[in-house]
Amino acid sequence: MGGDGLKEQGIEETAVKLTDLPFDLITLRYVLAAAEFGSIRKAAEQLGGHAATISRSVRRLEDDIGVSLFHRVSAGVRLTEAGRRFTKMIVPALVGMREAVHVAGAAGRAETGVVRIGVITTLAGELRRLIVEYRRRNRGVRLEIHEGSRRDHLKAVRAGRLDAVFVTGSADVPDCETVTLWSERVHVALSHCHPLSERDRLDWVDIREERFAVIEAAPGSEVRDYIIRRVTNYSDYPLIEARPVTQATLMQMVGLGEGITVVSEGWTELGIADVRTVPLVAEEDEVPFSAVWSPTNDNPAFRRLLSLVKSFWK
Repeated sequence: MGGDGLKEQGIEETAVKLTDLPFDLITLRYVLAAAEFGSIRKAAEQLGGHAATISRSVRRLEDDIGVSLFHRVSAGVRLTEAGRRFTKMIVPALVGMREAVHVAGAAGRAETGVVRIGVITTLAGELRRLIVEYRRRNRGVRLEIHEGSRRDHLKAVRAGRLDAVFVTGSADVPDCETVTLWSERVHVALSHCHPLSERDRLDWVDIREERFAVIEAAPGSEVRDYIIRRVTNYSDYPLIEARPVTQATLMQMVGLGEGITVVSEGWTELGIADVRTVPLVAEEDEVPFSAVWSPTNDNPAFRRLLSLVKSFWK
């Protein structure tokens, strides 16, 4: 797998090709320090080493490459023409290596990177507050939000295409880790002109004969199943129409009187024109929300999010 990664970058066999280099990084530091201070002794003082060790290392390098890098004079050392060309070329390489170390370390500390999150309902409410706080603490991390069905999201989590998905429910998910975070009460969304819009709360018996609307795409089927499960408690089969629109457009249609729907509590914070949301009072209409992720996920930026998730809802 590692070799395939190098091939993708066009640098396969790099480790083999580098074995014939006649020096290591320590020797390069000795050369640059001697060139900078014009003295082996001063280079040793700055590096905290011994002048004899530095002198031997530089001599050995010169012998290996077959050229003198320094003129030795009584006052110290100065670069030969070959030495000037050598140091001119290795300095950018060493700067690049230092930058590579910095970038790798930043990624390990989640200062950079990407976190891919799957959502089924709106980003409003508790989930939005979590994301706002995470972005505040990790400004170098890019968050990607993906909408989709529960089934597709869980498949993507297992395949490593998503770092986590936030779903309704609290059941265990095979091959995944799950933690229940918060709960939201289910609300009925209806037009402000609807006769029930002035009610402070509703029960399913109040709306069982209404015309419900859901979206065709995810999570429309889950909402449809939820409505059927709750209404059939009263021996009625609800009228449910699936609409080929987004959830945002469906809410606008509800505001125009095109049926009613049920939504999570987060939607109450969005203030959609002409739409009133009224809570359902039954205990069964308090829905838990959970985070689901793969136990093999080693994305450091996601691990930082997971830590925040667990502290957010202690």
